[in-house]
Amino acid sequence: MRKDLLAGALLGILTSAWGANAAPLDIVVLGASNTAGQGRGDHPGGVSRDQAYPAQLEAMLRAQGVDAHVSNAGVAGDTTRRMLRRMDQAVPIGTQIVILQPGGNDVRKGMEADATTAQITSKLQARGIKVILLDSLSAYAPESTRDPDGQHYTAEGHAAVAAGLLPRVLAAAAEK
Repeated sequence: MRKDLLAGALLGILTSAWGANAAPLDIVVLGASNTAGQGRGDHPGGVSRDQAYPAQLEAMLRAQGVDAHVSNAGVAGDTTRRMLRRMDQAVPIGTQIVILQPGGNDVRKGMEADATTAQITSKLQARGIKVILLDSLSAYAPESTRDPDGQHYTAEGHAAVAAGLLPRVLAAAAEK
């Protein structure tokens, strides 16, 4: 209970700090299938884009009074190398924060993601963009919220990821 009170107080402080800025907050989430959302016929079960964590994060930010737009730049099956190649098109000028969810498909394809993740982060930071690395959705979403495929998450899992990201996004926005 004390942890919840502290988290709530921190969230209130961060939201107030962001509220002082009148400009909208533009966020891009760059990732693969768990970012994109599943369930559009490309995967049994899963979630639609409007249930995926980027959309849920936008709704949570708006509920906190933050004028935020969260763009979902997730592509099912994407690798971190492909994210690097499409980064310039996926992250438009004016973006303040990028949430980067690398690596899941790299592991399955026997590829290393660390160096490419560092390249993406470096290039975005050179553009003045804050980067939030989301290297483990399971840090926020319990195992019970996984789809039967064991790879993807239910709408409840996506909500848990969005809730876990919320204070990190507010903190990054307050640093701007």
